[in-house]
Amino acid sequence: MATAVRPPLLHQVAGSDKASLLCKPNQRVSVRRRSFTTRASSNPGGANVSIPKQWYNLVADLPVKPPPPLHPQTHQPLNPSDLAPLFPDELIRQEVTEERFIDIPEEVAEVYKLWRPTPLIRARRLEKLLGTPAKIYYKYEGTSPAGSHKPNTAVPQAWYNAVAGVKNVVTETGAGQWGSALSFASSLFGLNCEVWQVRASYDQKPYRRLMMETWGARVHPSPSSVTESGRKILEGDPASPGSLGIAISEAVEVAATSADTKYCLGSVLNHVLLHQTVIGEECLEQLAAIGDAPDVVIGCTGGGSNFGGLVFPFMREKLAGRMSPAFKAVEPAACPTLTKGVYAYDFGDTAGLTPLMKMHTLGHGFVPDPIHAGGLRYHGMAPLISHVYELGFMEAIAIQQTECFDAALKFARTEGIIPAPEPTHAIAAAIREALECKRTGEKKVILMAMCGHGHFDLASYEKYLRGDMVDLSHSDEKLREALAAVPKV
Repeated sequence: MATAVRPPLLHQVAGSDKASLLCKPNQRVSVRRRSFTTRASSNPGGANVSIPKQWYNLVADLPVKPPPPLHPQTHQPLNPSDLAPLFPDELIRQEVTEERFIDIPEEVAEVYKLWRPTPLIRARRLEKLLGTPAKIYYKYEGTSPAGSHKPNTAVPQAWYNAVAGVKNVVTETGAGQWGSALSFASSLFGLNCEVWQVRASYDQKPYRRLMMETWGARVHPSPSSVTESGRKILEGDPASPGSLGIAISEAVEVAATSADTKYCLGSVLNHVLLHQTVIGEECLEQLAAIGDAPDVVIGCTGGGSNFGGLVFPFMREKLAGRMSPAFKAVEPAACPTLTKGVYAYDFGDTAGLTPLMKMHTLGHGFVPDPIHAGGLRYHGMAPLISHVYELGFMEAIAIQQTECFDAALKFARTEGIIPAPEPTHAIAAAIREALECKRTGEKKVILMAMCGHGHFDLASYEKYLRGDMVDLSHSDEKLREALAAVPKV
């Protein structure tokens, strides 16, 4: 068995085998330089890179703009003022803007300094285990206080709400990573935070709940008896495992009916993906510093924030002709939103309280089986990612959870980091890619998103190690029923 040792960080491996991926023969990649803070990171994994000063909005560079969200009652394009009960004005502006770059507030950047820049690490030991000629890099977001990429948007969302005079924020969470992140951010800016956690994850991951409570949040299992939305679900199915769609309904209901409360979302919406682009902006600079650029960029997808955060800045570079990577989204086979869903207007929640969004969806009533990657159990996909997928700018694949956990063990026993169940999907896809390179002899550069650690997900690993984990799929009948309820818009 390979020794579980942490791999060398980027600045330690950039010496003898620097290589440039070329767009054209004998032409070096030229990455457009962006505005970054002058502060160098104290994190050795980001030794030569500083924190971005701006978030990037992909909408500005798309040749075809995405369809607008619609009002749930009138089915007319949503007016930004319709979002006022849920979000503060600046987040609404960021949601609808086509401005290319948005300045990161100084107060947010100061909090980012607690963990950013995050390391870009070359997985040399995994490469050796696989016997591949490919290079595998991973951008590791597990160094944040909450252990995932989620604080990248939780911090600005909490700050904008606090500046607007909001006292209370509510949200949903699947595996608990987003709920943990918002609880952490709320504690920094003096906000009260209330979280509805999907019941399956609430039961599977008690330490995520304890993290939220440690940072001062109040946590409910969803569906709950606290809201009308939750009570209706429990009446029909008292043993419901819950879903992100149900939890969203509960949180939105509370925000929409409470004048002093706003709603925060951890994925899906444009402003959330916007904040996450600090990942890709840093990564571009880190790769440029060693003269590398990716052939393929891989990330897991649930709602889309982790994938979009890494991919969108690279997509900008590809659209501008400065590099030419392929982009691959990886989703669970039990919740195959991109690969099996339809592209249609649908509600973002189960109760139909949210605006209608044009997205890939399995139907807002679809409740996925309780896989261990709780953060990927969402019936829909971010409208912006869905739009990019429809334009043919990216690919999508679905992988079963046992293959993902097998890949996670290979990664943990070579690279030393135990991944959260969500990024195991990206690892599994990266291993497939690397083994194909072994078969063909192609020397690809593979970049993947490692969006968080699995320190609070060890019960999942115990189940896999004992041989008790099984692959879960979706019932075709259940999928047909859910798709039949998609609004006819």
